[in-house]
Amino acid sequence: MADHYEVLGVSREATPEEIKKAYRRLARELHPDVNPGEDASERFKLVTHAYDVLSDAEQRRRYDMGGSDSPFGGGGGAGFGGFGDIFETFFGAGGGQRAARPRSRAERGQDALVRVTLDLKDVVFGVHRDLEVDTAVLCETCGGSCCQPGTSPVTCDICHGSGQVQRTVRSLLGNVVTNQPCNVCQGYGTTIPYPCGTCQGQGRVRARRTVSLDIPAGVETGLRLQLPGSGEVGPAGGPNGDLYLEVTVSPHDRFSRDGDDLLATLEVSMPDAILGTRTTIESLDGPVELEVRPGVQAGDVLTIKGRGITPLRGSQRGDLRVGVQVVTPTRLDGRERALVEDLAKRMKAPAPHLSEFHQGLFSKLRDRFRNG
Repeated sequence: MADHYEVLGVSREATPEEIKKAYRRLARELHPDVNPGEDASERFKLVTHAYDVLSDAEQRRRYDMGGSDSPFGGGGGAGFGGFGDIFETFFGAGGGQRAARPRSRAERGQDALVRVTLDLKDVVFGVHRDLEVDTAVLCETCGGSCCQPGTSPVTCDICHGSGQVQRTVRSLLGNVVTNQPCNVCQGYGTTIPYPCGTCQGQGRVRARRTVSLDIPAGVETGLRLQLPGSGEVGPAGGPNGDLYLEVTVSPHDRFSRDGDDLLATLEVSMPDAILGTRTTIESLDGPVELEVRPGVQAGDVLTIKGRGITPLRGSQRGDLRVGVQVVTPTRLDGRERALVEDLAKRMKAPAPHLSEFHQGLFSKLRDRFRNG
């Protein structure tokens, strides 16, 4: 049986630090992942066992006194923990060789983005659309196998199906064996000797397809709707990506949106503003009767309940809010002017003057009606 001190190349008076340093040097030199020779493997076992004994104070004391010691765990030895554990100790986790695994040809497809333009009426009620999408679809010839019909992939002759090959690189620690993707099969572990002629061995082709979808009410410009699994099919028949629908709402010439409410402007003549009237207006979902009370003022808001927008997450529609704009005539003939002058005399209206400030008047003009 070899002397442990001779195996490590240290004297019997060596300190624990010197023993550890000698072992680390020899372990780097003789580890099977660095030096695959059979002689090196046997020496590595002896070095490891010698260190197990001499690094433990009690075992070293018994060994120096001539106690029995088996090279591989007898006589109270600590036992041999295995190459992987020792290599990980000195080179870090992951330093040893892991089992090689080939890549999968089937990968998830890319997501797709489609932009759609809607009218305001579509936003109020929701709408069904059939969209033409230019995307990648499964190859009907090979069904995603990437091979000509009647053929199949074959195991790579270079990596034997592992997808990786070993490379020996020189480092400060000596020659280190590493795994790298096989250049022949690109890491798949198989090659395709007869690629599908339709998809050129990709398992998918470009094509236009129709995507039917129901766009809910309440969407707004900039909103993106996600349709899981409606995007491009992946290489080699991999799972589809997602389809994103980006919404743009076209401006309307008579209505504007304010949250879930619709805003509109109603022009009222001076006689109707004074006397009041009933009228019918065309809302986005049909005619609506509207009452203008006598004495209505410019900037007043008339509300029609439930004629606004259905919210994206909810069922209670907003309101239609109609702002009053009293139209003052700019051209009068002689008879009309005489009638207005007579009315002014009868009403004895005061001359124009500054009154108490009303913030609400400016709020109505500035904030509530932004559709101009």
